[in-house]
Amino acid sequence: MMDNRPLISVIMGVYNGAATLEQAVRSVLDQTYRNLELIICDDASTDGTWEQLQIWAQRDSRIRLVRNTRNQGAGGARNRCLEQARGSYIALMDADDVSMPTRLEKQVEALRNGPGLSFVGTKGQFFTEQPGDLQKCYWFVVEPGKEDFLMTLPFVHASLMFRAEVLRELGGYSGKRYVKRSEDYDLLMRAYAKGFQGINLPVSLYGIRLDAGTYQRRKYCYRFHECAVKWVGFTRMGLMPRGIPYAVKPLIVGLLPVGLLDRLKEKYYGQ
Repeated sequence: MMDNRPLISVIMGVYNGAATLEQAVRSVLDQTYRNLELIICDDASTDGTWEQLQIWAQRDSRIRLVRNTRNQGAGGARNRCLEQARGSYIALMDADDVSMPTRLEKQVEALRNGPGLSFVGTKGQFFTEQPGDLQKCYWFVVEPGKEDFLMTLPFVHASLMFRAEVLRELGGYSGKRYVKRSEDYDLLMRAYAKGFQGINLPVSLYGIRLDAGTYQRRKYCYRFHECAVKWVGFTRMGLMPRGIPYAVKPLIVGLLPVGLLDRLKEKYYGQ
């Protein structure tokens, strides 16, 4: 009997993302690698996102939709998608970003050629309207080790492709309250603590949208959540007590000008 399951499940959570959704969805459907499904969870949007998603689902049978009746946050929305995923590989995608056409093809190739790899990310480049309109890239490490988690997350989280069994062994994203807004950091530190490892492809295959509200949305109260996540994560990874100043860093940098923080990261990563 022929197995018609897609090899890749791309999962995307979206909340009130009608303005950027088309660009993100199209970038997945136009991938050079075609054997995929795109599972999108509408996290109780109120701006017409659900209606727009239904139109897209009618156009392309690879799109599968789920809908939350109440907002569960990014981690909860991704977990809903994970429940539906059928692929051997699971790729992440944010609803306001863009994947370059060969992203999935190159990630599948890397995982097939690297049996010891659990997940693969890519270099990420910031943009405002269209990929390429900014030259600034995300802080980048090809083969992140545990120590690279001290300064900042050494992966563009939404650029990652996982072996499906890895995400399931990790139990997906944590639903604990203190993890809110740091679900990505928590997931990847738990992965490294369990011995899973990933790499970043040294080419920009993922566009990260940068808008005027990016920093405004980072409420200071979430800095306490990030501090707690790092404290627990660094402990699991055996980085304590060395990691103590890095764990409390979110509380300090939340008071620093964004430009100064960027320069510190550029110095750390040699950019």
